[in-house]
Amino acid sequence: MEILDASAFINEYDAGDDVATVPAVGDELDGESSYRYDALEGSGMYIHVPEEAVVGRIERAASESGDKEELSETDIELLAAAFELDARLVTDDYAMQNVAERLDIHVEFIAREGIAEQRDWDFQCQGCGRVFDENKERCPICGSDLTRKNPS
Repeated sequence: MEILDASAFINEYDAGDDVATVPAVGDELDGESSYRYDALEGSGMYIHVPEEAVVGRIERAASESGDKEELSETDIELLAAAFELDARLVTDDYAMQNVAERLDIHVEFIAREGIAEQRDWDFQCQGCGRVFDENKERCPICGSDLTRKNPS
């Protein structure tokens, strides 16, 4: 089974017969991509609503990797659906791919290459330059904003 992200509909991904998505993906689409969504739904695409406990597990994994702020609610639901249904996630989103790799979710790429390696992001203060391993609203030392930083 494949779980389709919005990019699958936008980039006219050639999906197999056994496909699914989450309801919020349909809300993200318009124009021709919306028609593709409707056509697949009419031909039997499964619309899955993941359990809250699984969504919570995905949110924790995304927090641990430093990707949570980069993921939308829809992205988290897609990851949860792929995890719950033991399905392959079809997406070009790098943050989703990073979290998927942490959870052993298989990913199919559409228009871009996939990630080269899994990362645990650091967060650097824009004021004092200190680096933290988890994201905070503001730097606890000087109060400046933090930005995501590649740990390498």
